[in-house]
Amino acid sequence: MQIHTLPLGSYQTNCYILHKEADARCLVIDPGDEAEKLLAFLRLHRLHPEAILLTHGHFDHVGAVAAVVAETDCRVYLCPEERKLPPMMTGGPLIFTDHYGDGQKLTLAGLSFQVLHTPGHTPGSVCLLFDRDLFSGDTLFAGSCGRTDFPGSDPAAMRRSLKLLRELPGDYRVYPGHAEDTTLSAERQQNPYL
Repeated sequence: MQIHTLPLGSYQTNCYILHKEADARCLVIDPGDEAEKLLAFLRLHRLHPEAILLTHGHFDHVGAVAAVVAETDCRVYLCPEERKLPPMMTGGPLIFTDHYGDGQKLTLAGLSFQVLHTPGHTPGSVCLLFDRDLFSGDTLFAGSCGRTDFPGSDPAAMRRSLKLLRELPGDYRVYPGHAEDTTLSAERQQNPYL
């Protein structure tokens, strides 16, 4: 699996583009802002999104969804719990075509993954598990975790979600919603929240 990282917008939210080598179909995780920059990247690499996968509904993770959908007509997956978020946190109505939930296994653009519901930062935060790669949104960061003082956040739920991630068997490369990637084994050893 090829993984491209584009930090977008003033919050430098990591947008990930995933595809199989030599396959034009791709998945876009959290297109947060700067739609034209993202679309230019897709055009340059001749990639066509089959779906957008949202780890949660905060405005800095969904800001470019409408523009990408308008140009590519791709599907958009979101955990239904995110509908509880107030508009001040989403930047307006959330755009999605499909729901996904805990334990669900999907294959899109030829890539298989499992959805892990990891509430805490938001009610419907999810992590996406692809083979040995974990896309953690704002649940888990290198050395930290997502904030739980926003409307819709839940510190107790975050503790349970971090425990779930800590107890995943084996090791994974962790691709968070902001800043650098890490590994789950490193976070088990060094992250005070894990």
